[in-house]
Amino acid sequence: MRGSRFFEKRLRGESEPWTDDPIFGEYKFCNAYRALDRVSQYMIREVCYNVEQNTPEDRLFQVVAFRLFSLIETWQTVADFLGRAPVMNDLVTGKFRHALEAAEEQNGKLYTHAFIVAPPTIYGQTKKYLGHIELLKDMFISQNLGKKLLTAESLQEIYNLLHSFPSIGNFMAYQIAIDLNYSAYINFSENDFTKAGPGALRGIQKVFLNTGGLTPEQVIMWMVEHQDAEFDRLGYDFHGLFGRKLTAIDCQNIFCETDKYLRAARPELASARVKIKTKFTKTPQKLDIFLPPKWGLSAH
Repeated sequence: MRGSRFFEKRLRGESEPWTDDPIFGEYKFCNAYRALDRVSQYMIREVCYNVEQNTPEDRLFQVVAFRLFSLIETWQTVADFLGRAPVMNDLVTGKFRHALEAAEEQNGKLYTHAFIVAPPTIYGQTKKYLGHIELLKDMFISQNLGKKLLTAESLQEIYNLLHSFPSIGNFMAYQIAIDLNYSAYINFSENDFTKAGPGALRGIQKVFLNTGGLTPEQVIMWMVEHQDAEFDRLGYDFHGLFGRKLTAIDCQNIFCETDKYLRAARPELASARVKIKTKFTKTPQKLDIFLPPKWGLSAH
């Protein structure tokens, strides 16, 4: 739980060093709690719960649109260009396209480098962002996805709705489903459904010699269900996220970051990834945590 202690020290504003682990000190890792990573924090605060008055459908569109690019600078430039957050009608009028063109010109890129965002080639566009505009039109204008999301009866149904669209694969559908579930309009338990991403699959393979026939998703759920007993067994004094226990998306994240950590700690373990690409760089600002108000947690 060294990573957890690292975060807690930073949150309290303690001075460095925050860890004696050279791997944590050198490389960048995502927080075990998915809601606390930098991009998710921005999205929860500035997209899910921004102060603008939007319809529920427009707010859900904003969450999906943000995650397709997953780049804070893109969203900020789009909002600056429009003078507000984009809404579904901007897809129809062409304003969203113009705002993205401005963002690309200003920032030199539109997409995150943290993971590969597949282009929706089915729409016949030569540029990826134009394909994603067509995808968003298909989702929210043609297929009325906003209303379908609002009437969904489970997290898995949210996932299935997203997964039915071109280029929205297992990983992206699950990530967007969790993003939508942060909002005020969709509220399911994060433990109702999970989907192991590529990094989690690699992590599970490295951690277990044999999973006893369990699927990766069952392994993740086992971890959720047995976390208290395992923390006790290992002697870890773990308090969770201000009292909130690890959920399935957090455990999925942990396996992904474990894969990353073991690339440096145990490079002899077979993996499709052999290096950690990003180095850790400290930021001078004190951490300012914002969590979905419906969780009823206080970061202070």
